[in-house]
Amino acid sequence: MAGRTARLVLLAGAAALASASQGDREPVYRDCVHRCEERNCSGGALRHFRSRQPIYMSLAGWTCQDDCKYECMWVTVGLYLKEGHKVPQFHGKWPFSRFLFFQEPASAMASFLNGLASLVMLCRYHTSVPASSPMYPTCVAFAWVSLNAWFWSTVFHTKDTDLTEKMDYFCASTVILHSIYLCCVRTVGLQHPAVASAFRALLLLMLTAHVSYLSLVHFDYGYNLAANVAIGLVNVVWWLAWCLRNLRRLPHVRKCMVVVLLLQGLSLLELLDFPPFFWVLDAHAIWHISTIPVHVLFFSFLEDDSLYLLKESEAKFKLD
Repeated sequence: MAGRTARLVLLAGAAALASASQGDREPVYRDCVHRCEERNCSGGALRHFRSRQPIYMSLAGWTCQDDCKYECMWVTVGLYLKEGHKVPQFHGKWPFSRFLFFQEPASAMASFLNGLASLVMLCRYHTSVPASSPMYPTCVAFAWVSLNAWFWSTVFHTKDTDLTEKMDYFCASTVILHSIYLCCVRTVGLQHPAVASAFRALLLLMLTAHVSYLSLVHFDYGYNLAANVAIGLVNVVWWLAWCLRNLRRLPHVRKCMVVVLLLQGLSLLELLDFPPFFWVLDAHAIWHISTIPVHVLFFSFLEDDSLYLLKESEAKFKLD
């Protein structure tokens, strides 16, 4: 929910610098990559590379050029450390020790666990909440949108490419917009379905325009940042205002309020930008890990709220 907003804001800022990081500007890095590619990535040398490359690496899309960049990155890091300098970033990222085919092992695993937590809570929601609950279809749709976003987050942290980066960004934006729609249905749509339908069409139009511009015209990190900050603020303020208004009347709303506040607080972890511990665990991975129980809490809120609304609607039906 709100945590995806903070992640997008910080990712967009980092990605804007991705083509001009200190490490990949170094002549020693550039020369190393150039020599490595000339020596290993053409003719018989390339065939030899492919013949000894593990099948899981080739299936994950790792190329000879990627291997050259990876090896030369560590050559450059070693020189920096030997001279007593701080560890540099490369292409907008800290140097990570690759595990199997995972480019960022901790973040990839944490993204997978976030998705697994969402799947478990979706199954629990299916089991506990009857389909007749007014919020059932909207909550289930939100769960699937979240699962899709965590899938692409896992893929992106496994192998960073132009496609996986865009899918990670776009799917994360979709989660925020669906969270806004979820809030709209809960606060307005149950009483005025036509308003919710019109608002849903507006959000879909916004998402289509956003993705089309970034995909077909220009991938503008600055615009992407501004757009996601705007929708993120709407999401946070709307949910928080509704929570404060209903806190005394509906005890389970405390869960939603804790989720909003926790995700905003935990997002500050991203500001603690430091080289990864053991070349695996950085602030971004720690943030991903910390959000796993928060997702469980939010789905628990959705379950409690859906059961409350079902009970309320059944009571009104009996009175009528």
